[in-house]
Amino acid sequence: MSYPTALPLSRVRFDHGFLADRAQLVRATVIPGQWEALNDRIPGAERSGCVHNFQVAAGEKPGEFHGLFWQDSDLAKWIEAASYRLATHPDPALDAELDRLIATIAKAQRDDGYLNTYFQLVEPQNRWANLRDCHELYVAGHFIEAGVAHFQATGKRPLLDVVSRLADLIGKTFGPGPGQTPGYCGHEEIELALVKLARATGVERYRELAAWFIDQRGQSPNYFEVEARRRGETGKLPWHMHHDGLATLQAAQPVRELTEPVGHAVRMMYLLSAMLDLALDRGDAARAAHCRTLWTAITTRHLYVTGGVGTEPYGEKFCEPFDLPPDRAYAETCAAIGVVMCARRMLDLELHGGHADVMERALYNNVLAGLALDGRAYFYVNPLEVVPPVAKRRYECHLVKTQRVPWFGCACCPPNVARLFASLGAYAYAQVADGLAVHLYAGGVAQFAAGAVPVRLHVTTEYPWKERVELSIEPATPAEFTLHLRLPGWCRTPHLSVNGSPVKVEPVHGYVPLRRTWRTGDKVVLDLPMPVERVHADVRVAAAAGLVALQRGPVVYCVEEKDNGPQLAALSLPRESPLTAHHVPDLLGGCVILEAAARRTEPGAQLYSTEPARQQAVRLCAVPYALWANRGEGEMRVWLREA
Repeated sequence: MSYPTALPLSRVRFDHGFLADRAQLVRATVIPGQWEALNDRIPGAERSGCVHNFQVAAGEKPGEFHGLFWQDSDLAKWIEAASYRLATHPDPALDAELDRLIATIAKAQRDDGYLNTYFQLVEPQNRWANLRDCHELYVAGHFIEAGVAHFQATGKRPLLDVVSRLADLIGKTFGPGPGQTPGYCGHEEIELALVKLARATGVERYRELAAWFIDQRGQSPNYFEVEARRRGETGKLPWHMHHDGLATLQAAQPVRELTEPVGHAVRMMYLLSAMLDLALDRGDAARAAHCRTLWTAITTRHLYVTGGVGTEPYGEKFCEPFDLPPDRAYAETCAAIGVVMCARRMLDLELHGGHADVMERALYNNVLAGLALDGRAYFYVNPLEVVPPVAKRRYECHLVKTQRVPWFGCACCPPNVARLFASLGAYAYAQVADGLAVHLYAGGVAQFAAGAVPVRLHVTTEYPWKERVELSIEPATPAEFTLHLRLPGWCRTPHLSVNGSPVKVEPVHGYVPLRRTWRTGDKVVLDLPMPVERVHADVRVAAAAGLVALQRGPVVYCVEEKDNGPQLAALSLPRESPLTAHHVPDLLGGCVILEAAARRTEPGAQLYSTEPARQQAVRLCAVPYALWANRGEGEMRVWLREA
């Protein structure tokens, strides 16, 4: 069976429009700024220590380890992002900087292949002793992803050789064989990384180890319980596991028994990503069916309207189905990136527009909210409702912020945003057996092959602010193939034409297949009308009962104190109020805002009263959720009372 495959990054270039602007911001500001943070050069930012730790481990400077025991992973994700940047926009200075950094990493690696600066510098006697908590395999996984990305971008092997030696050590250490440890990591990541390494090197044992790690998870006797007893722990669990125990780590039962997402949201999404990779690579129908079950549960019972997942700050976890409170939403940026990763893999498994709808929802809303407009500050947590004084004291968690910050002590999200946007071309298009599938609409050029014929696809659009997408097809010679154009689920009345002639829209699973012999000069125009829509949650989402959210196209909106004054809970939107949209070029980098006649309930003279509260007519202004908190601190709400 032939599955869709992402186009190589070098064959996709975004050159104008919303996503192109964000990708350019990542290239020009985010990646260089994060390098400064990783080198501890940003005044006022929490210290990273990442580069310092490797220099110490390599013997290049004296010093002590700084940071958390998974600190190395921040640097690995940055290397991956920088490598993707080289794949799309070659940069000799960045290339040389990476070469120097990789040389330091290679010097830091131990002779047996081990690589983890915390355990090399702080607890060398405890290597692999606490897989439940200490993220050793998670860190290794991110370095493996970095090594694959750097090799594919540059053709250079030094980092790939480093991570291959590390993977070989892991393969010797873990598994079902004599003398091997039957353990797996408390934070999934190594699994999907090993699949990437197998694809890049052709070494099947890496893929086999990934499958073993997944299938061993949660088996009896439970490895984490055995390991804890070996360390002398009796009944002691870390704080984040107090409520759900080993389910926090997706390890309370065998993975194949899971029918609902459980535990830490990022871990769950990384686990599902690896499961999807294995289902694809092996043509494993049973695993694919299980993935569909979990994906359906996530997207129909656990997904915020902004595309985020993870309800509870303590444990950063999934809760019960339909438990989606806006003010308590953790919706970690990394978890939404995990949604995008899984959606892309689901599209590889089956070309269905519903998966692309979820990918787009998460990308345009939750993920982008994690990055400031200037590219220099980040959100880790993305609630759908904020009253700053309440939010600041509700949780004793330093990652719950009401303004983006330049760096975190636990900085997993910033380089994750960077690597996603630096590799966005891989999410926009897929080569399919009969042509090309277009998942995301962004201005630029994609190059693919129709049989033996090279084809260039030029896309011109101001999506998501404007409705029109123009596609110009340039095959080297006339070629017959199918262009599969996604029709977003939110679009009720799409219009399509080829060379000026209307074409009847007949979607197949959310994609319109246009098959013909294409010639240079052929032009497709897709109009996707974007009326402002009111979104109501399922009645089982108790926290959103009687409330309404606003969206236009893929963009979910929110109201901010900056535009509507304080006490946003006093606002209500009459059901009959018309909603208007207009573009404001000088607001928040240029965006479409929404306006409507609304009501504001006035404060009363006493705490409780039998008299109805007085109301006044006001004008409501809503801005894209992804752009909130770029104009100073204040209240914010996605869900509004509907009058």
